[in-house]
Amino acid sequence: MTGETRPRIATGRLWAGGGATALVAALTAVVVFVVAHGIFGVPVLAPVERGVWDSIGAAVYAGAAAAAALAATALLHLLLICTPRAMSFFTGITLLLTAIAVVVPVSLDADSGTRLVTAAGNLFVGLVITGTLSGVARAAVRAPG
Repeated sequence: MTGETRPRIATGRLWAGGGATALVAALTAVVVFVVAHGIFGVPVLAPVERGVWDSIGAAVYAGAAAAAALAATALLHLLLICTPRAMSFFTGITLLLTAIAVVVPVSLDADSGTRLVTAAGNLFVGLVITGTLSGVARAAVRAPG
């Protein structure tokens, strides 16, 4: 595709949306921690005897969610620049990465409640990132011309 037939990407808007998505993902991870511990009394990725705040920590989990959102923004930007049907590839890739993030904790040697809560939290965070960045892309891409 030539520069005239490619969609125009509002890079600043894309990355501002990616930054906002990172904040939303981090806050989503904090909600997962609070619900898991406060309502269900189950730690996220931690042995039961250590407790939720002594293990991976809400800040680390939130930071990982924010980093995942920024990495997804970089992937989205690359796909928008280089591939046809970028959103189809983006959605497929992020959903498969989310599936990996769900399966890994289930396969660990930990309490079943911890494994399930962590898997559910990872699913929630992954879907938030995928859905939010899909909307960001729609707002950041303009038709050529």
